[in-house]
Amino acid sequence: MEIQVIKDILARNIKYFRYHRELSQSQLAEKADISVTFLSNIERGKMFPKVETLSRITESLNVDVHELFKADLVPEDHKKMMSRLTKDMTKNVNLAIAEVFKQYLG
Repeated sequence: MEIQVIKDILARNIKYFRYHRELSQSQLAEKADISVTFLSNIERGKMFPKVETLSRITESLNVDVHELFKADLVPEDHKKMMSRLTKDMTKNVNLAIAEVFKQYLG
């Protein structure tokens, strides 16, 4: 299996468990003692954590390590929903930032 496929499965499953535990990225990052930026990179499949970090993430999510590597953990409809949610959140955050800039910068 290609390494990027493994990174993508890990990314999707961490996001899945984080959402189901109702944790923000910053909350999970704090629990796992990693930076939000690093967690974001893991969740986007850009980086792969060391074993020690992976262990802290699984402890923080209260899951076994092998659960984070299940290719079929997230049903297809959940993948689509998570993708839409991510796009909607990004759009709303960008709109909010633009509004703040507009208010303060004229």
